[in-house]
Amino acid sequence: MSFLYGIGVGIRNFLFNTGILKSKEFNIPVICVGNITVGGTGKTPHTEYLLSRLQNDFRVACLSRGYKRQTSGFQLATPHSNAEEIGDEPLQIKHKFPKVIVAVDENRVRGIEHLLALPERPEVIILDDAFQHRSVKAGKNIVLVDYNRPVFKDCLLPAGRLRETPKGLKRADYIIVSKCPPTLTPIEKRILFKHLKIKPYQQLFFTHQQYGPIRDINAQETPLHLDKNSYILCLTGIANPTPYIEHLKKFTPQIKELRYPDHHHFTSRDISEICTSFENIPYRDKYLFTTEKDLMRLKSWDLPENLKKKIFYIPVEPVFLNKQDVLLNELKDYVTKNK
Repeated sequence: MSFLYGIGVGIRNFLFNTGILKSKEFNIPVICVGNITVGGTGKTPHTEYLLSRLQNDFRVACLSRGYKRQTSGFQLATPHSNAEEIGDEPLQIKHKFPKVIVAVDENRVRGIEHLLALPERPEVIILDDAFQHRSVKAGKNIVLVDYNRPVFKDCLLPAGRLRETPKGLKRADYIIVSKCPPTLTPIEKRILFKHLKIKPYQQLFFTHQQYGPIRDINAQETPLHLDKNSYILCLTGIANPTPYIEHLKKFTPQIKELRYPDHHHFTSRDISEICTSFENIPYRDKYLFTTEKDLMRLKSWDLPENLKKKIFYIPVEPVFLNKQDVLLNELKDYVTKNK
């Protein structure tokens, strides 16, 4: 099946490469952040990193598909939007960056056209997870690769996690190897440079995943005094929760996991299971930890007040191990010249 999938992807890319299928270019800077694998590369934290650096200099819009939302077509995020309407990741971005225009549309061409028709049109659009949406020709393409799951050792779907072969990386302007150990050596960097077959027109960056301070359900920084006598119920619905759980083990070894599929929409049965699991923990010093993305979906439920007070999360952000200013300066220069 992976072989057949690969033939289909190869034909599609060939049609775009030869111009038989057309890519539309817009008269506005468009930066695409994507990957060639299914989930787990840290795409959302890197998108947020760019938004945080660009929003003070430009009017920025973020356009996403809104994966697993319950609506279709173009939706503009408002302060009152929920995960069912726009998806958990766009909702997370809107909450963190109120100044940013956040929208979702499965048709990226249509989505950009709607954004350009707004009374205050954006000066730059960041496309979240759109590297395979070749109907839009982005001015800059940023592709993320997970250090812990090298694309050159992976397989195409469904045998592996690749959406397309590593040859697709040649369409990228910038390649970021994410989730690297903070002690990545120059030799390891050179080995990755060779394996990823970086072209002369491309730049390679390395980032480490850094966890921020503990926050409560209202995103307020909350110092908790966790120790070996504390107990955590860890609720996750992301592609790869293992690093998050390993980080929580630094606070206490007593962790019970509740794992759901990526972008899982909680049902009343799930909520009942979560509440029961928490109540059955025979410890007074107990907490429910989830991820920031999962919290977006969890908050739409009418949870018991005693449980809300015990819900916390730890935000994640990327830290560049090399040439951080190079990427930001080049992107700002691109937007300034083309806005």
